[in-house]
Amino acid sequence: MILFAGMLLDAAIGEPKLLWSRVPHPAILMGKLIGWCDQTFNKGNNRRLKGFTVIAALCIAAGLLGCVLQALPTAIVDVVLIAVLLAQKSLVQHVKAVADALRLSVGDGRMAVAMIVGRDTKDMDQSAVARSAIESAAENLSDGVIAPAFWFAVGGLPGLLIYKITNTADSMIGYRTERHEQFGWAAARLDDLLNLIPARLTALMIWAVTNRPRVRPILQEAPRHRSPNAGWPEAAMAHGLDIALSGPRSYDGQMQDFPYVNGDGERDLTPTDIDRAVTTLWKTWAMGLCLALIIAIL
Repeated sequence: MILFAGMLLDAAIGEPKLLWSRVPHPAILMGKLIGWCDQTFNKGNNRRLKGFTVIAALCIAAGLLGCVLQALPTAIVDVVLIAVLLAQKSLVQHVKAVADALRLSVGDGRMAVAMIVGRDTKDMDQSAVARSAIESAAENLSDGVIAPAFWFAVGGLPGLLIYKITNTADSMIGYRTERHEQFGWAAARLDDLLNLIPARLTALMIWAVTNRPRVRPILQEAPRHRSPNAGWPEAAMAHGLDIALSGPRSYDGQMQDFPYVNGDGERDLTPTDIDRAVTTLWKTWAMGLCLALIIAIL
């Protein structure tokens, strides 16, 4: 019942500004620790080995902390940590904010979507803004909700904290840049491994709560994605809502000619399509909540 209660608490309160304006969020603390490791160890020779050693040490420390917290004689700590480290309500709020802003103007939509994506937004039209928000919704549903819940179900607080420190490290140093290609290699590969099952589980859940399109197109298109995991929830969302996702986009001023996912789907997207994606987020969360209850009963 701990996971069930934690998911409910996260959906109810999200990330209250009153609290996190006064004390640092655990993800912020993780980020500061990883940033310190990056500045301290990402230099000189053997950067790949150093990066491997850093992520191994971080995971061991996270696992040990999880064991200590889990041994406390109250389940409240577990429930609160789950609520803090899951991101269902905050994800919904950020994605919905894009739809609300886009209804005001394309410029407002660009500013809102720039808060949740890393691509260039200044030349986006309405469809590109909506598409970006929906892609972010699908990917972060896996990374921010289903995957941490899955790893708590598998490994308790140690599993949850190991996943979160790895995912945070990947988001900070897991890039193929000159600085991080070697040092962040281990973090990126471990994150890929830890998301292998959750990403596909998320796709299955999205498929189950939408209009249940044919499975074969999802199975065919998901592996073509540039990410080994993000393509699964994205393909399921694209086919579930019958819209085209991915496609060409610009990073750092360079246009990247990525293929569309579900290219035959609707390409002229609107704020209403973002609303449909938000509804899918809640339906998938509800299915996850039911699974958590079933696990608790069994």
